[in-house]
Amino acid sequence: MKNVCNLVSDLVDYALSHKLIEKEDIAYSVNRIIEKLGVPDYAPDEHQPETELEPILKGLCDYAVEQGICEDSVVYRDLFDTAIMGQLTPRPSEVVRKFDEFYKTSPEKATDYFYKLALDSDYIRTYRVKKDLKWKTSSEYGEIDITVNLSKPEKDPKAIAAAKLLPQSGYPKCLLCHENEGYAGNAGKPARQTLRQIPMTMVGKQWYLQYSPYVYYNEHCIALSGEHTPMKIDRSTFVKLLDFVELFPHYFLGSNADLPIVGGSILSHDHMQGGHYTFAMERAQIEEKISFNGFENVEAGLVKWPMSVIRLRSNDKNALVELADKILLAWRGYSDESAFVFAETDGEPHNTITPIARTSGGKPELDLVLRNNITTAEHPLGVFHPHAKLHNIKKENIGLIEVMGLAVLPSRLKNEIEQLCDAVLNGKNISDIEDIAKHAEWFDEFKNNYRFTKENVREIIENEIGKTFVKVLEDAGVYKRTADGKSAFLRFVDYVNKI
Repeated sequence: MKNVCNLVSDLVDYALSHKLIEKEDIAYSVNRIIEKLGVPDYAPDEHQPETELEPILKGLCDYAVEQGICEDSVVYRDLFDTAIMGQLTPRPSEVVRKFDEFYKTSPEKATDYFYKLALDSDYIRTYRVKKDLKWKTSSEYGEIDITVNLSKPEKDPKAIAAAKLLPQSGYPKCLLCHENEGYAGNAGKPARQTLRQIPMTMVGKQWYLQYSPYVYYNEHCIALSGEHTPMKIDRSTFVKLLDFVELFPHYFLGSNADLPIVGGSILSHDHMQGGHYTFAMERAQIEEKISFNGFENVEAGLVKWPMSVIRLRSNDKNALVELADKILLAWRGYSDESAFVFAETDGEPHNTITPIARTSGGKPELDLVLRNNITTAEHPLGVFHPHAKLHNIKKENIGLIEVMGLAVLPSRLKNEIEQLCDAVLNGKNISDIEDIAKHAEWFDEFKNNYRFTKENVREIIENEIGKTFVKVLEDAGVYKRTADGKSAFLRFVDYVNKI
């Protein structure tokens, strides 16, 4: 009992030192936590306090498991320790009040406070995020970011079985609904007692700002609609993007496309993603200046990038919105058989845009990435999608984050990289090893280019994975980086000018 009381004491001290609570909240916070733990008497003793959050929460979860309060699985432990931290996380109204106070000083001060809260409250589990594999790969398009996502825990069979037995509930309707703020969660839905959101008005409607619990880059945030409405890219999207970067000029904001294959994983709830990070696509230069009739005050150009990007920049926000909308509407209905671009087949629309906004050189800037989700018998997952020979590295959709030059690769690659390194160093036949046989043909393409050693094998494998991701982006580009591809891209620009 002494040990658990010491852990409770350490946790409350942690909350106090990280300004989650004030000194007047100490007794109240202790009582809320020991109630959750079923501890009848609180009597911590003199001890060397633990200051790191991960071992404190692990100890409390271990106690809860021993007492039969919590099942011993990652899903139930996450539900339990989030409930504990929820007792220490400031109420939404207090968070909003403090955010607004900091915003009066500067937008960056406000987001600094809000992001720190997400970290300190354990909403973002930094001890998991740091386990993600990350490296950079040089390319003709600049330095590309590669990540292997390990921070999102996989559900164990017990939790999966329990989730199937839960009564079907439409509350919250999805993981992005505002109603998740403070939600306890269950075996089928994550706990969100530590989630906090900042209300915003965008295009006259209620929106909210929050952070992603699985941060792929610095201050990875989400702007989400207060209404559970489907993703849709239209004129209002550009207004919202530019309004947001005016509110937070140190952040970018972008939207996944609104069609399957080329869109994000959640198309049922309108949302955008942003943050405080410079992606390779932002650093990419204009390689061909273009112009649009009637928009002489808008700088425009084609970006040197594996995907097909039109960049617009102007101090005139209205002109940016009007031109972006004109390009979107033109693209929605545009076909060019010689470039295998079809606006629709059998009544199914194929063309849409992935838009990204930022402030550049003091001016609002929009990148419009042309997308098309047509499929064929040869490419059933999408013509402008990672082709089959690259699926050993990346098979999933290419969404907003990857469009900008940050690969989010599947967690399976962690073990596969280790097995590949072992096989290479020990002369094993990759084709004979079940987990990595899929990589055999891929490895054969570059194996003779290197002399592998214990010191360099992993770096080589990681670098080749990065090169493969660049090819993934090239597959996803509608207009290829060839003379014919550039001509086809400029035909579309001419088409916009003729409307």
